Amino acid sequence: MDEPVAGVAAGAPRQVHVAAVTEKHLDRVITVTGTLAAEDQVALAFKVTGRVEEVAVDLGSQVRQGQVVARLLPTDFELRLHQAEAALQQARARLGLPSTGEEDVVDVDSTGLLRQRRAVLQQARLTRDRMKTFFDRGLSSRGDLEEAEAALEVAEGQHQDSIEEIRNRQGVLAQRRSELDLARQQLEDTILRSPIDGAVRERQVTVGEYRSAGAPVLTVVSTDPLRLQLAVPERAAAGLEVGRPVHVHVEGDSAVHEGQLARIGAAIDEANRTLPVEAVVANRAGTIRPGQFATADIVVGSGETALLVPADAVVSFAGVQRVLILKDGTAHEQRIRTGRREGDEIEVVEGLQSGDVVIRTPGDLADGVSVLVSGE
Repeated sequence: MDEPVAGVAAGAPRQVHVAAVTEKHLDRVITVTGTLAAEDQVALAFKVTGRVEEVAVDLGSQVRQGQVVARLLPTDFELRLHQAEAALQQARARLGLPSTGEEDVVDVDSTGLLRQRRAVLQQARLTRDRMKTFFDRGLSSRGDLEEAEAALEVAEGQHQDSIEEIRNRQGVLAQRRSELDLARQQLEDTILRSPIDGAVRERQVTVGEYRSAGAPVLTVVSTDPLRLQLAVPERAAAGLEVGRPVHVHVEGDSAVHEGQLARIGAAIDEANRTLPVEAVVANRAGTIRPGQFATADIVVGSGETALLVPADAVVSFAGVQRVLILKDGTAHEQRIRTGRREGDEIEVVEGLQSGDVVIRTPGDLADGVSVLVSGE
């Protein structure tokens, strides 16, 4: 509506805009206050120790799951990787495998060491058999036979030792493969990635700083959805159910943020006789933040009839709320008690009746002053 016309003559009726008190069906709600919190909060840290080479985000930066947020200087880890690769190549060569490749299966009988010891064993066995034949025929002495038998036992021991050596080399190969995998993983761990979608809440490191493994680098919080932590008075807790709609208001933001009751505590807090509950609040636009104070209307029923007046018709002073009612061309002051706010309207719990006409934006208009309703 237009503003009242200025410059009226002294004593003339004041021009005002008016609105009728209306009845509307409102949901039955429980109004409580609480604090918004992040659904998830993660303190990010490197798994390895090193010097910070890059920090790709800062306070308030939006991050996506898997996004690189920081890096360590990789030089030392690259050298360890090359060292592990060389040690693996050496272990493969000792087993007769190609220096490169992923297949570590070895045919033990085909290794050079075992073939050599097998040949020595075969030669010793033939020599012993020959000496036994000569001894049986009286062509050689017992000492020659005993010497051949001793040589055979040595050859058998060397053959067994070669089998154990091959097994040992296989174990060394497996160890070198694990060391290579570990070196690769440590090199990969020099890159720090965000495990969740969210925003940087705190940055705890600078480029060039030496950082120990596990020391916090960044704190990331999820911002959509948010978790609203509330304490509902015991007397109002009976109507609560998971899934109930929740209308959330935050300071400095006229928008109503929609949420849903997600968790209800198992017991009443004996200290303050309240029931802890949590609501999940959508925040796709990112206009609300973890840590903000919020007022929540938890819908527990529907169909209540309420009286509503425009918010600009209500005047509050020293804790007293009042409106000016239009009666017979005169403004009459009326004290009221208000309830919920619904957009641009306020619920009147006490002091008015349906059909009453209130003056909007009364300003300094006093009780008993003659008024004239202004046109649109």
